Amino acid sequence: MVSMMDIYLLRYFLAVVETGNFTRAAERAFVTQPTLSAGIKKLEQQVGHVLFERSNRRVFLTDAGTRFLPRARAIIHECNVAQQVLDEATQTPVIRLGILHTLSNRTVGMLLEQFRQLRPTVAFEIVDGTEQELENRLEDRSLDFALSINRSGAMDTVVNLRSEPYVFIVPKHHRYAERTRVSAVDLAEDYMIVRTRCEVLSETSRYFTDRNVRPRLVYRTPNDSRAIAMVAAGLGGTVVPQSLVDDRVHVVRLNGFDLERHLGLFLPRYELPLETKDIAQAFVEYVSEAWA
Repeated sequence: MVSMMDIYLLRYFLAVVETGNFTRAAERAFVTQPTLSAGIKKLEQQVGHVLFERSNRRVFLTDAGTRFLPRARAIIHECNVAQQVLDEATQTPVIRLGILHTLSNRTVGMLLEQFRQLRPTVAFEIVDGTEQELENRLEDRSLDFALSINRSGAMDTVVNLRSEPYVFIVPKHHRYAERTRVSAVDLAEDYMIVRTRCEVLSETSRYFTDRNVRPRLVYRTPNDSRAIAMVAAGLGGTVVPQSLVDDRVHVVRLNGFDLERHLGLFLPRYELPLETKDIAQAFVEYVSEAWA
Protein backbone atom coordinates (compact mmCIF):
# COMPACT_ATOMS: atom_id res chain seq x y z
CA MET A 1 0.00 0.00 0.00
CA VAL A 2 2.72 2.48 0.99
CA SER A 3 4.49 1.99 -2.31
CA MET A 4 1.40 3.25 -4.12
CA MET A 5 1.05 6.44 -2.08
CA ASP A 6 1.88 9.84 -3.45
CA ILE A 7 4.21 11.84 -1.22
CA TYR A 8 1.98 14.90 -1.47
CA LEU A 9 -0.85 13.00 0.27
CA LEU A 10 1.42 12.35 3.26
CA ARG A 11 2.30 16.04 3.33
CA TYR A 12 -1.42 16.88 3.38
CA PHE A 13 -1.89 14.42 6.23
CA LEU A 14 0.92 15.93 8.31
CA ALA A 15 -0.32 19.46 7.62
CA VAL A 16 -3.72 18.56 9.07
CA VAL A 17 -2.13 16.89 12.11
CA GLU A 18 0.10 19.89 12.82
CA THR A 19 -2.56 22.57 12.34
CA GLY A 20 -5.59 20.64 13.62
CA ASN A 21 -7.73 22.27 10.97
CA PHE A 22 -8.38 21.61 7.27
CA THR A 23 -8.47 25.33 6.39
CA ARG A 24 -5.10 26.11 7.99
CA ALA A 25 -3.66 22.87 6.63
CA ALA A 26 -4.66 23.88 3.10
CA GLU A 27 -2.93 27.23 3.56
CA ARG A 28 0.24 25.50 4.77
CA ALA A 29 0.17 23.10 1.83
CA PHE A 30 -0.53 25.94 -0.65
CA VAL A 31 -3.70 24.29 -1.98
CA THR A 32 -7.41 24.99 -1.70
CA GLN A 33 -9.41 23.36 1.07
CA PRO A 34 -11.43 21.17 -1.36
CA THR A 35 -8.17 19.94 -2.89
CA LEU A 36 -6.75 19.07 0.51
CA SER A 37 -9.98 17.36 1.63
CA ALA A 38 -10.04 15.30 -1.55
CA GLY A 39 -6.42 14.35 -0.95
CA ILE A 40 -7.10 13.18 2.60
CA LYS A 41 -10.05 11.13 1.37
CA LYS A 42 -7.86 9.54 -1.30
CA LEU A 43 -5.21 8.69 1.30
CA GLU A 44 -7.79 7.10 3.58
CA GLN A 45 -9.03 5.00 0.67
CA GLN A 46 -5.49 3.88 -0.09
CA VAL A 47 -4.69 2.81 3.49
CA GLY A 48 -8.16 1.37 4.05
CA HIS A 49 -8.74 3.26 7.29
CA VAL A 50 -10.31 6.52 8.43
CA LEU A 51 -7.48 8.68 9.73
CA PHE A 52 -9.37 11.68 11.14
CA GLU A 53 -12.45 12.36 13.21
CA ARG A 54 -13.92 15.65 12.12
CA SER A 55 -15.82 18.14 14.30
CA ASN A 56 -16.97 21.69 13.76
CA ARG A 57 -13.84 23.20 15.29
CA ARG A 58 -11.09 20.58 15.39
CA VAL A 59 -9.86 17.51 13.60
CA PHE A 60 -8.63 14.57 15.68
CA LEU A 61 -6.64 11.49 14.78
CA THR A 62 -8.41 8.14 14.94
CA ASP A 63 -6.58 5.13 16.42
CA ALA A 64 -5.54 4.20 12.88
CA GLY A 65 -4.34 7.75 12.26
CA THR A 66 -2.33 7.70 15.48
CA ARG A 67 -0.59 4.48 14.43
CA PHE A 68 -0.03 5.85 10.93
CA LEU A 69 1.46 9.19 12.08
CA PRO A 70 5.05 8.11 13.02
CA ARG A 71 5.41 6.16 9.78
CA ALA A 72 4.22 9.09 7.72
CA ARG A 73 6.69 11.37 9.48
CA ALA A 74 9.52 8.88 8.91
CA ILE A 75 8.74 8.67 5.19
CA ILE A 76 8.65 12.45 4.77
CA HIS A 77 11.89 12.77 6.74
CA GLU A 78 13.66 10.28 4.49
CA CYS A 79 12.35 12.06 1.40
CA ASN A 80 13.65 15.39 2.73
CA VAL A 81 17.05 13.85 3.50
CA ALA A 82 17.25 12.31 0.03
CA GLN A 83 16.44 15.66 -1.57
CA GLN A 84 19.05 17.39 0.60
CA VAL A 85 21.70 14.89 -0.46
CA LEU A 86 20.88 15.52 -4.12
CA ASP A 87 20.93 19.28 -3.61
CA GLU A 88 24.31 19.10 -1.86
CA ALA A 89 25.71 16.93 -4.63
CA THR A 90 24.52 19.44 -7.21
CA GLN A 91 26.02 22.36 -5.31
CA THR A 92 29.38 20.70 -4.58
CA PRO A 93 31.82 21.44 -7.41
CA VAL A 94 33.62 18.33 -8.62
CA ILE A 95 36.99 18.31 -10.40
CA ARG A 96 37.73 15.12 -12.33
CA LEU A 97 41.51 14.82 -12.24
CA GLY A 98 43.78 12.32 -13.95
CA ILE A 99 47.16 11.62 -12.36
CA LEU A 100 50.13 10.01 -14.09
CA HIS A 101 51.05 6.69 -12.47
CA THR A 102 54.65 7.74 -11.88
CA LEU A 103 54.00 11.01 -10.08
CA SER A 104 55.00 11.12 -6.44
CA ASN A 105 52.12 10.03 -4.19
CA ARG A 106 53.26 12.31 -1.41
CA THR A 107 53.71 15.34 -3.65
CA VAL A 108 50.31 14.96 -5.31
CA GLY A 109 48.66 14.25 -1.97
CA MET A 110 50.08 17.41 -0.44
CA LEU A 111 49.02 19.43 -3.48
CA LEU A 112 45.40 18.31 -3.21
CA GLU A 113 45.34 18.61 0.57
CA GLN A 114 46.54 22.20 0.49
CA PHE A 115 44.10 23.16 -2.25
CA ARG A 116 41.20 21.65 -0.29
CA GLN A 117 42.25 23.72 2.72
CA LEU A 118 41.77 26.80 0.54
CA ARG A 119 38.58 25.51 -1.09
CA PRO A 120 37.02 23.03 1.37
CA THR A 121 33.81 22.61 -0.66
CA VAL A 122 35.58 21.10 -3.66
CA ALA A 123 35.36 17.37 -4.36
CA PHE A 124 37.83 15.42 -6.50
CA GLU A 125 37.27 12.34 -8.63
CA ILE A 126 40.72 10.84 -9.23
CA VAL A 127 41.84 8.52 -12.03
CA ASP A 128 45.34 7.05 -12.35
CA GLY A 129 46.76 6.28 -15.77
CA THR A 130 49.58 6.27 -18.26
CA GLU A 131 50.22 9.26 -20.51
CA GLN A 132 48.12 7.75 -23.29
CA GLU A 133 45.31 6.68 -20.99
CA LEU A 134 45.00 10.16 -19.55
CA GLU A 135 45.13 11.71 -23.02
CA ASN A 136 42.31 9.42 -24.15
CA ARG A 137 40.19 10.33 -21.15
CA LEU A 138 40.72 14.04 -21.78
CA GLU A 139 39.63 13.53 -25.38
CA ASP A 140 36.47 11.62 -24.48
CA ARG A 141 35.67 14.20 -21.78
CA SER A 142 35.70 11.77 -18.88
CA LEU A 143 38.40 13.95 -17.28
CA ASP A 144 38.55 17.70 -16.71
CA PHE A 145 42.27 17.97 -15.93
CA ALA A 146 45.34 15.73 -15.94
CA LEU A 147 48.73 15.98 -14.26
CA SER A 148 51.06 14.33 -16.74
CA ILE A 149 54.16 14.78 -18.88
CA ASN A 150 54.05 17.64 -21.35
CA ARG A 151 56.00 16.61 -24.40
CA SER A 152 54.57 19.16 -26.83
CA GLY A 153 55.18 22.37 -24.91
CA ALA A 154 51.77 23.60 -26.06
CA MET A 155 50.44 26.58 -24.14
CA ASP A 156 46.79 26.53 -25.15
CA THR A 157 45.92 23.08 -23.78
CA VAL A 158 48.62 22.60 -21.13
CA VAL A 159 49.97 24.71 -18.28
CA ASN A 160 53.72 24.12 -18.04
CA LEU A 161 54.80 23.18 -14.53
CA ARG A 162 58.10 21.97 -13.13
CA SER A 163 60.80 19.89 -14.73
CA GLU A 164 62.82 17.19 -13.00
CA PRO A 165 65.72 14.89 -13.91
CA TYR A 166 65.77 11.11 -13.88
CA VAL A 167 68.32 9.80 -11.39
CA PHE A 168 69.69 6.42 -10.38
CA ILE A 169 69.06 5.24 -6.81
CA VAL A 170 70.95 2.65 -4.79
CA PRO A 171 70.65 1.40 -1.20
CA LYS A 172 72.17 3.62 1.46
CA HIS A 173 74.79 0.99 2.25
CA HIS A 174 75.80 0.61 -1.43
CA ARG A 175 79.50 0.79 -2.26
CA TYR A 176 78.80 3.95 -4.30
CA ALA A 177 76.72 5.62 -1.58
CA GLU A 178 79.43 8.24 -1.11
CA ARG A 179 79.58 9.18 -4.80
CA THR A 180 77.42 11.62 -6.75
CA ARG A 181 78.10 10.19 -10.22
CA VAL A 182 78.81 6.76 -11.68
CA SER A 183 79.20 5.31 -15.18
CA ALA A 184 77.40 2.40 -16.78
CA VAL A 185 80.56 0.29 -16.45
CA ASP A 186 80.64 0.99 -12.69
CA LEU A 187 77.27 -0.76 -12.43
CA ALA A 188 78.10 -3.72 -14.65
CA GLU A 189 78.04 -6.18 -11.74
CA ASP A 190 75.02 -4.66 -10.01
CA TYR A 191 71.48 -6.00 -9.91
CA MET A 192 68.75 -3.86 -11.45
CA ILE A 193 65.09 -3.32 -10.65
CA VAL A 194 62.81 -2.41 -13.55
CA ARG A 195 59.92 0.02 -13.12
CA THR A 196 57.73 -1.17 -15.96
CA ARG A 197 55.75 2.08 -16.12
CA CYS A 198 58.87 4.25 -16.37
CA GLU A 199 58.52 6.70 -19.27
CA VAL A 200 62.23 6.37 -20.14
CA LEU A 201 62.45 2.59 -19.83
CA SER A 202 63.61 2.09 -23.41
CA GLU A 203 66.12 4.97 -23.14
CA THR A 204 67.50 3.47 -19.93
CA SER A 205 67.95 0.07 -21.54
CA ARG A 206 69.65 1.65 -24.55
CA TYR A 207 71.96 3.66 -22.28
CA PHE A 208 73.43 0.45 -20.85
CA THR A 209 73.45 -1.63 -24.03
CA ASP A 210 75.18 1.16 -25.99
CA ARG A 211 77.98 0.87 -23.44
CA ASN A 212 78.11 -2.94 -23.68
CA VAL A 213 76.69 -3.33 -20.18
CA ARG A 214 73.84 -5.75 -19.56
CA PRO A 215 72.57 -5.31 -16.00
CA ARG A 216 71.22 -8.35 -14.20
CA LEU A 217 67.49 -7.87 -13.71
CA VAL A 218 66.09 -9.15 -10.41
CA TYR A 219 62.65 -7.57 -10.23
CA ARG A 220 60.08 -6.03 -12.56
CA THR A 221 57.12 -4.12 -11.16
CA PRO A 222 54.57 -1.46 -12.18
CA ASN A 223 54.46 -0.31 -8.56
CA ASP A 224 56.92 2.54 -7.98
CA SER A 225 56.60 2.42 -4.18
CA ARG A 226 57.42 -1.28 -4.24
CA ALA A 227 60.39 -0.72 -6.53
CA ILE A 228 61.86 1.92 -4.23
CA ALA A 229 61.27 -0.29 -1.19
CA MET A 230 63.19 -3.09 -2.90
CA VAL A 231 66.07 -0.70 -3.63
CA ALA A 232 66.08 0.35 0.02
CA ALA A 233 66.12 -3.34 1.00
CA GLY A 234 69.30 -3.82 -1.01
CA LEU A 235 67.95 -5.90 -3.91
CA GLY A 236 69.29 -3.57 -6.60
CA GLY A 237 69.18 -0.11 -8.13
CA THR A 238 66.81 1.62 -10.53
CA VAL A 239 66.13 4.84 -12.45
CA VAL A 240 63.43 7.14 -11.03
CA PRO A 241 62.27 10.75 -11.42
CA GLN A 242 63.85 12.96 -8.77
CA SER A 243 60.51 13.52 -6.96
CA LEU A 244 60.20 9.81 -6.09
CA VAL A 245 63.42 9.80 -4.07
CA ASP A 246 63.09 9.46 -0.30
CA ASP A 247 65.53 9.20 2.60
CA ARG A 248 65.79 5.40 2.40
CA VAL A 249 67.97 5.49 -0.71
CA HIS A 250 70.99 7.29 -2.13
CA VAL A 251 70.98 9.21 -5.40
CA VAL A 252 73.75 9.06 -7.98
CA ARG A 253 73.72 10.54 -11.47
CA LEU A 254 74.62 8.40 -14.46
CA ASN A 255 77.33 9.91 -16.64
CA GLY A 256 75.84 10.76 -20.02
CA PHE A 257 72.29 10.09 -18.89
CA ASP A 258 70.75 13.55 -18.70
CA LEU A 259 67.09 12.85 -19.38
CA GLU A 260 64.43 14.85 -17.62
CA ARG A 261 60.67 15.15 -17.78
CA HIS A 262 58.50 18.26 -18.05
CA LEU A 263 55.28 18.09 -16.10
CA GLY A 264 52.13 19.91 -17.09
CA LEU A 265 48.53 20.44 -16.05
CA PHE A 266 46.42 19.43 -19.05
CA LEU A 267 43.32 21.60 -19.37
CA PRO A 268 39.71 20.65 -20.21
CA ARG A 269 38.93 19.97 -23.86
CA TYR A 270 35.41 21.39 -23.50
CA GLU A 271 33.41 24.11 -21.79
CA LEU A 272 33.08 23.29 -18.09
CA PRO A 273 29.66 23.48 -16.37
CA LEU A 274 28.92 26.89 -14.89
CA GLU A 275 29.00 25.61 -11.30
CA THR A 276 32.53 24.23 -11.82
CA LYS A 277 34.17 27.13 -13.66
CA ASP A 278 35.12 29.20 -10.62
CA ILE A 279 36.68 26.34 -8.69
CA ALA A 280 38.41 25.04 -11.82
CA GLN A 281 40.05 28.39 -12.48
CA ALA A 282 41.18 28.56 -8.86
CA PHE A 283 42.66 25.06 -9.22
CA VAL A 284 44.62 26.02 -12.32
CA GLU A 285 46.01 29.12 -10.62
CA TYR A 286 46.94 27.20 -7.48
CA VAL A 287 48.68 24.33 -9.28
CA SER A 288 50.51 26.79 -11.54
CA GLU A 289 51.89 28.61 -8.53
CA ALA A 290 52.54 25.57 -6.31
CA TRP A 291 54.35 23.59 -9.00
CA ALA A 292 55.96 26.43 -10.90
